[in-house]
Amino acid sequence: MKNLKKQILLLVAMLLTASLLLAGCGGDSKPAPAKTEAPKAQSNKIKIALVLPSTVDDMAWAQSMYEAVKKIQADSKGGIELAVSERMGKPVDAGAAIRQYATQGFDIIIAHGAQYQSVVKEIAPEFPKITFAYGTGFQTGPNIFAYDPQAQEGAYVMGILAAKMSKSKIVGIVGPVEAGDAIKYNKGFMQGVAAAGGDVKTRIAYTGSFNEIVKAGEIAKTHMDAGADFLTGSSQQAVGAIKAVAGKPGTYWLSTDMDQSKVAPEAVLASQVYNWEKVLGKILELRKKGTLGGQHLTLSFADGMLELKYNPKLEAKIPADAKAAVEKAKKDIAAGTLKIELK
Repeated sequence: MKNLKKQILLLVAMLLTASLLLAGCGGDSKPAPAKTEAPKAQSNKIKIALVLPSTVDDMAWAQSMYEAVKKIQADSKGGIELAVSERMGKPVDAGAAIRQYATQGFDIIIAHGAQYQSVVKEIAPEFPKITFAYGTGFQTGPNIFAYDPQAQEGAYVMGILAAKMSKSKIVGIVGPVEAGDAIKYNKGFMQGVAAAGGDVKTRIAYTGSFNEIVKAGEIAKTHMDAGADFLTGSSQQAVGAIKAVAGKPGTYWLSTDMDQSKVAPEAVLASQVYNWEKVLGKILELRKKGTLGGQHLTLSFADGMLELKYNPKLEAKIPADAKAAVEKAKKDIAAGTLKIELK
């Protein structure tokens, strides 16, 4: 009996030894962990996260930034990794996305909206090695850049254009909310209309949100029913107003954020365009030199980060005197001899 037990124990030991040898030969079993592993190669890619209030194809605020980041990424030839969160209209949702990106170790997190200022300022101190950027805004931090389009500049010259060309002597603004660059844009436009003379009346109404596309269209129709033949407005909701304007020949839209002539080639006369590529390039350059934030970056005619583009299809309709007045105002604003009051 004792001999039988010894034989069984010996057989078990032999089977265990054989199984260990097979595992070491690289069969289907997982290999035993090596005592020392070669360190994994560190990626040189810059990881950028973009948090947007709307979609990447909204033909307005969100798309303008998205296309700029994509262009920077393409130019980097594989040097930039990009992640995007869309439809982050509520700051609480944006905050959750921002924190997740920070936890994942992204290098730069761009929160593209004035409504994100509070969440960025709350989260950024917890991740001092990460660069955060948001706008429209001016409040910065050690690792926070605030970018700030001088929307009033392009708005002012387009106010001149509208007043010079309006036949009804009534122009309209379709506003989102009184916040961010929308305030500056509306004030600049109204001042431009007033500066052009001719006793032109400016109508203004707000949807109460940045995303009310349908309501923006309704407000545009109300303005046109009241006689407005030139309309303008900001944010992603503008697409609704542009489509409404396109339905009434002889009425024109003046855009901001990006060139929106593709939405309505027969209605969008001119666009104020934000050159986000230059802003992003500056942030990347500063970060490379060790500056993670702390700067207020403006977009203006003077620094070339703000541009005015005419729709080539409609440019011939602009009278020479109107274009001359617009170009003079642009030049004076860039030179600093013409100031637009925002109070």
